[in-house]
Amino acid sequence: MSELYDLPNGWEWKTLSDVFSIERGGSPRPIKDYITEDEDGINWIKIGDTVKGGRYITSTAQKIKPSGLKKSRLVIEGDFIMSNSMSFGRPYIVKTKGAIHDGWLLMREKLEDMDKDYFYYLLSSNYMYQQFTSKASGTTVKNLNINLVKSTNIPMPPLDEQQRIVSKLDNLFEKIDKAIELHQKNIYEANVFMESVLNDMFGELEEKYSKIKFDEVCNKITDGSHNPPKGIETSEFLMLSSKNIFNNSINFDNPRYLKEEDFIKENKRTDINKGDVLLTIVGTIGRTAVVNLERKFVLQRSVAVLKPKKNLLDSYFLMYSLQKNLDILMSGAKGAAQKGIYLKSIKNLEIVNLPLNIQQEVVKYLNEVSKKIEKVKSIQKEKMENLKALKASILDKAFKGKL
Repeated sequence: MSELYDLPNGWEWKTLSDVFSIERGGSPRPIKDYITEDEDGINWIKIGDTVKGGRYITSTAQKIKPSGLKKSRLVIEGDFIMSNSMSFGRPYIVKTKGAIHDGWLLMREKLEDMDKDYFYYLLSSNYMYQQFTSKASGTTVKNLNINLVKSTNIPMPPLDEQQRIVSKLDNLFEKIDKAIELHQKNIYEANVFMESVLNDMFGELEEKYSKIKFDEVCNKITDGSHNPPKGIETSEFLMLSSKNIFNNSINFDNPRYLKEEDFIKENKRTDINKGDVLLTIVGTIGRTAVVNLERKFVLQRSVAVLKPKKNLLDSYFLMYSLQKNLDILMSGAKGAAQKGIYLKSIKNLEIVNLPLNIQQEVVKYLNEVSKKIEKVKSIQKEKMENLKALKASILDKAFKGKL
């Protein structure tokens, strides 16, 4: 969609500053000195307080002292706020009095003939995202320039047309969201089925064979860097984290690039090789993958590395054993802000002590089941993406006056 296009009769082009007063938030520092649990504390709105897929912010995990407002920005019920860095452009409507840091933009309505939900949909659209993306600057982290945001063009229909568009979008999106929920349910049920297959398989094996600790069948169990070096713009030396371990595989999306000397230093800790098994242990716990490529990389603390003794343990059998023991790992996870698993907990886990040839037969069966389940999940995810694309297309038509 180009920045300007022909509008229907009665519509007009405005800028965001015509419609909103726009200001940047602020952060009192050090913020830890302002966090409070007192009743007179002010809700401190952070990205973590947003609900994925939701349009409202109704509560916050933390509060700050009223004195923190001297360096922050007060928001009131009905204000829009929008991230101005990282995942910028996502709008939220505030349903509680609070304060925002400098990672937010405050957008307060200036006009009376405005439908709040119309502007929520507009700010959520691909058109606005494209406008913001074209105006963002920065290398590692993109940021929005507030003056460029203010000058962004927006299509403005009359109030009754805004309300008609909102009614139509609400109706269509409710149906699409229900269809998306159904596909999400199918993915969840596929995961549950895989869990039941693992439980049944290992349950039968545990009745016939003894168990042995992971530490006894692995040459080493460690984790990635607890103090990762600063990244550089680009290099061939990669540092991955838990976000790169997904669906039993490793991806190299948005890695941290290191200097060669930093990489060499970090590689001494993990020395990742083909056949090693990876397990995410901080934040999103329990995602696994077997290293099946020669490409070298190092890891952050959020990923553990298990190096099986190849004469005793099949790498994929170890991976499936970890998945089967996920409930045990989760129950032992500790931490306030982020749950994490200690290496000692992994080392003390027990695995069925099978001959290598039987392990490989088990792996062959589980691979076949897993492959079929992943195909089902892939189809469901594709349908979900198509529905999300349909929502974007409908929004595109709405703000061209074609809905």
